[in-house]
Amino acid sequence: MPPVDQAAIEQVFRNEYGRAVAVLVRVFGDIDLAEESVQDAFAVALQRWPSAGMPPSPAGWIITTARNRAVDRLRREASRNDRHAQAQLLHGDHEPAEEVAVPDDRLRLIFTCCHPALAPNVQVALTLRLLGGLSTAEIARAFLVPEPTMAQRLVRAKGKIRAAKIPYRVPGDAELPGRRRAALAVIYLIFNEGYTASSGDRLVREDLCAEAIRLARLLAELMPDEPEVMGLLALLLLTQSRGAARARPDGTLVLLADQDRGRWDRDLIAEGQAIVRACLRRNQPGPYQIQAAINAVHSDAPTAADTDWGQILQLYDQLLQLAPTPVAVLNRAVAVAEVDGPQVALAGLEDLDLDGFYLFHAIRADLLRRLGRDAEAALAYDAAIARTANTAERDFLRSRRQALL
Repeated sequence: MPPVDQAAIEQVFRNEYGRAVAVLVRVFGDIDLAEESVQDAFAVALQRWPSAGMPPSPAGWIITTARNRAVDRLRREASRNDRHAQAQLLHGDHEPAEEVAVPDDRLRLIFTCCHPALAPNVQVALTLRLLGGLSTAEIARAFLVPEPTMAQRLVRAKGKIRAAKIPYRVPGDAELPGRRRAALAVIYLIFNEGYTASSGDRLVREDLCAEAIRLARLLAELMPDEPEVMGLLALLLLTQSRGAARARPDGTLVLLADQDRGRWDRDLIAEGQAIVRACLRRNQPGPYQIQAAINAVHSDAPTAADTDWGQILQLYDQLLQLAPTPVAVLNRAVAVAEVDGPQVALAGLEDLDLDGFYLFHAIRADLLRRLGRDAEAALAYDAAIARTANTAERDFLRSRRQALL
């Protein structure tokens, strides 16, 4: 076998970590044991593969090595008269020599991470850790907290799973809709944090975008008959297709209307649009599917002027029937401004309780600017600037405000 470099092994780690952890959680019923054993297996791979080469089945090798490491750990525990460890060891000894993942392993782990007993931000962090293989330091950076703080959160979350005896299983029919919604929301939150980072010098966190799409693909692979699962995947693909055009080389933010559409990823657009069409044929609309359809309309337009804003407005009206959220009302106002004018759009924002959301003030500022109400627009830009910690967004808003003078 040809030798492999560290980068190739790290790619295997990213691709197979969640699968391996899920298998070991099923076999041994212990998240900490599973994580530690999989990490041990990859440490062994880093020692052996550069000279020995990558095995024919890297995932199988990692899982089998991790299982053997787990058995060794349990034997040491058993020697200290740990009955639980003895029981697990007996169970483990009857497993096949070559462990393989079954699809439900990762699905079970997703639903364990997204159990309603855990806070939403903890659900996101745990999903990134157990299924994404992100380090505690990487997750801490995404959440803008010190690494020790995130480490404590993850420890408490896993402790809560043990203490509350949260089952490692796919929920029953009665529980599934709510739990599926939580899993989709977690993946969507991960993508949103990557697509527009909540703070820092970079507009985009490419690693989080890629991880969210990978998790969405995984969920779509495991639940292909769920329209909203497919809708989320389409939404992420169509949104990500514009990624290369969202900023200039110097990092300056570029609005959708001003983007070079020649830089949009046509392969992602084709894949996302195909999924949207398949969802339309099912005729079981949901919020993610409708948002994907809105993005599909944008991706159909060769220029900003060709955008079918009337269709987008109809889709937002449909979205509000299913999910009447303030953010959906805010986004609808952008379409209203194109169809009925900025005055009508501005009137539709009067009752929204989104004062803490920078985009609310940014959209108001743009509508006021278009109406020639520059003094009010300047105040709205100030409010938006004060409510974002992302440098690229703040610089863009400042340039817009400066242009009013």
